Amino acid sequence: MEVLKIVFELLIPILIFGVLFAVGKFIYQKISNSKSRVLNPSEYFPQQELETLRQVFYLIMMMIFFVFILYIMMVQAKEILPIAVLQFVLSLYVALTLDYSKWYNKILFFLLVPYESLVMIVTGDYLSLGPIYIIHILVYAYFIKVYFTKFWKYTETNGLGITIVLLFTIVFASFIITLFAEGVEPLNSAVMVSNAFTSNGYAILGQSGIGKLTSIVLVWSGYIISGVGTATLTAAILLKHNQKREKELNERLDELESLIKNN
Repeated sequence: MEVLKIVFELLIPILIFGVLFAVGKFIYQKISNSKSRVLNPSEYFPQQELETLRQVFYLIMMMIFFVFILYIMMVQAKEILPIAVLQFVLSLYVALTLDYSKWYNKILFFLLVPYESLVMIVTGDYLSLGPIYIIHILVYAYFIKVYFTKFWKYTETNGLGITIVLLFTIVFASFIITLFAEGVEPLNSAVMVSNAFTSNGYAILGQSGIGKLTSIVLVWSGYIISGVGTATLTAAILLKHNQKREKELNERLDELESLIKNN
């Protein structure tokens, strides 16, 4: 009976993950090859904002993997199911973006399979295979390193400032301090820090785990969009000012040209 349980916990997650990976790969290729303006980020954000968002994306991925490690190491946690869903979604995304021409990424695919998350989602119970938890801690630590390398290389290649690192350090340090000072779970700490940083208070918004994840997405989406609005308004004002200056210079050049001809 124990052998059947082990086989179930290994094969079923691989089967589910493999099927959804194939579906996701098809959709991912369709989106990548699409020329629709709706799917083009540059239609919504200025180029400078896109570069900053790419930096932020790498840092957020590092933080999420760190949160996964914290939840694996916790003996008891109430918000397991929403974290399991997030772990599954993120693992699927990372698997879709791996370069499988490299042999070690083929091994990483199987190590990325969120066995514990799928067992939790399907059966509502914990995974009994202890070594899987240890393997995933190492895999997530590896991807923290991978995304940090991507962040640093992208920042240097595009000549971007690293002020965003200071911002991330403040948020991350606040997350850790709140985690221990308030005695809350990582998800609750992330909600509290997000609300405090974006001036929405310090309370935990949302009663369920999914509600808390949604509140984090809404808070940071609003923060990003407000930044885009400010950047767009600033760009519009500068453009109008430059157009006015250009018109004045052209008029003066015309006057100078007219004087030269008359003389």
